[in-house]
Amino acid sequence: MQTFDAAATRAALPFDALVPALRTAFASTAAVVPPRHVHALGPGTPGAGTVLIMPAWNESFLGIKTINIFAANAALGLPGLHATYVLYDATTGVPLALMDGNEITAHRTAAAAALGASFLARADARRLLVLGSGRVARLLPAAFASVRAIDRVQVWNHRPAGAEALAAQWRAEGIDAQAVTDLPAAVRAADIVSCATLATAPLVQGAWLAPGSHLDLIGSFTPLMREADPACFDGARVAIDTEEALAKAGDLLDARAAGTLAASSVPPTLAQLCRGECAGRQNAQERTVFKAVGSALEDLTAATRVWQQATER
Repeated sequence: MQTFDAAATRAALPFDALVPALRTAFASTAAVVPPRHVHALGPGTPGAGTVLIMPAWNESFLGIKTINIFAANAALGLPGLHATYVLYDATTGVPLALMDGNEITAHRTAAAAALGASFLARADARRLLVLGSGRVARLLPAAFASVRAIDRVQVWNHRPAGAEALAAQWRAEGIDAQAVTDLPAAVRAADIVSCATLATAPLVQGAWLAPGSHLDLIGSFTPLMREADPACFDGARVAIDTEEALAKAGDLLDARAAGTLAASSVPPTLAQLCRGECAGRQNAQERTVFKAVGSALEDLTAATRVWQQATER
């Protein structure tokens, strides 16, 4: 069994290749993606963590990701998510590779956000606002730049020092970036607002969103987590990564309870968008929202690319 550390995993996942790979995967019907297994660590466990087990397979590969979520890690200066990914031969069950699950998760999450934006963000979207400063947040300018001509990036974080550090990192990489503290003003000025946090209370209010803006919600993934208030969905064209989001996303559950997202409606999924079964943005003035809770299909697609890149070399 081969081992791919963080650097090797990361090197195989450039967004100009990963986003099209996800588009192909979602358009296909070849993979089997069971619901994730969710286990909350019991009372008395330090950190009150959650364990997710996410399998997926096709005729060639079987992949299983284990991801541990400890939201309180931020106070310790640690990432909130830690993951490992094991790829197997689907014909024999032989283990092929152990990969850095953090890189798999971060890159596929950012790539899925970019894929959603390719259908929902305005074609001329250039100003990106990122909420969060973790692994996924750091990748978002590069991900969105693979589908839109992003030329200005702002970042907000509940810890201003984290936003300042990330903005400085991006500037060192040649990105026009700045940290902001006035969140309402930053949201109003953005073409794309991307939330990559573990928030349990809404950060973005619908009243702040400009006509024609695209709201990307990719951080929260449980009923107790939310990044946007129900007004964000009112009158917006909404899409989701998978139907699992309807049961798992606190943002969507709140919006349905408030009546800003019809309880009887099922927003189009990435699969339906990629197959051309549902339409994306219809005009430059409508607001759009993409809500993702993550899919094991995305993990399998990213891991397969890492493996294939290595075997080709």
